[in-house]
Amino acid sequence: MLGIILFYLPSLLCGVHVVRTGREMYWLWLFIIGPLVAPAFYVLAVIVPEMVRGRTGRTVGKVARQALDPERDYRNAMRALEDTPTIGNRMKVAQAAAALGRWDDAEAQWALCADGAWADDPAILMGHALTLLELGRPAGALEKLEKLKALGPEGKTPTVALAFARAYEGLGRNDEADDAYRFAADRVPGLESGGRYVAFMAKTGRREDAEIGFAEIERRLQKIAPPLRAEARVWRDLAAKALGRS
Repeated sequence: MLGIILFYLPSLLCGVHVVRTGREMYWLWLFIIGPLVAPAFYVLAVIVPEMVRGRTGRTVGKVARQALDPERDYRNAMRALEDTPTIGNRMKVAQAAAALGRWDDAEAQWALCADGAWADDPAILMGHALTLLELGRPAGALEKLEKLKALGPEGKTPTVALAFARAYEGLGRNDEADDAYRFAADRVPGLESGGRYVAFMAKTGRREDAEIGFAEIERRLQKIAPPLRAEARVWRDLAAKALGRS
């Protein structure tokens, strides 16, 4: 009996917190079917962010919630679009589909967003371009990016430069890709730009430069908070694969 009580104690304590703070009741069901895993996720998703009250805490919570219910944002976005079919809600569906790797669905939504008066909206052009890149359609992505660049400052940011670099690389325009990657590498937050640039240099025969860049990625990875490191490690692994490392 004591063993059973101890086994369910984390669920019980977290359940009390759910009720007292008015959280979503689905947590209680999760505590029942996953008396060890669900409380651990709840601590990361809810309690730790409450204690930290900062950007890192909110990010940790978001990561935990996505791991527990990865389709939650997509369902909510679809429900909102069905209730109120606005461009803003359709953009949220496209973004949620992209987050799940449903690139065909995301591209279809972006295309609908761009049909009409919103064709030159910077956020729509960028979202559509990134989705086309994931679908292996760099020419279409470059067309969107050129339109974005022509709009002014919002089309000349480091994030846009990274997208240009990927499009140029996909089209074999390596000199232009290198310039864009170099500009973005130290300016875009996170490890994506550096990881992609290292992979590009490795693929184009610049092994020594790629190794230097990879060492910097390894150094920066160790400074990232452990709960967020798995997401950042994706870009380290992309660079490592291009260099033939594990």
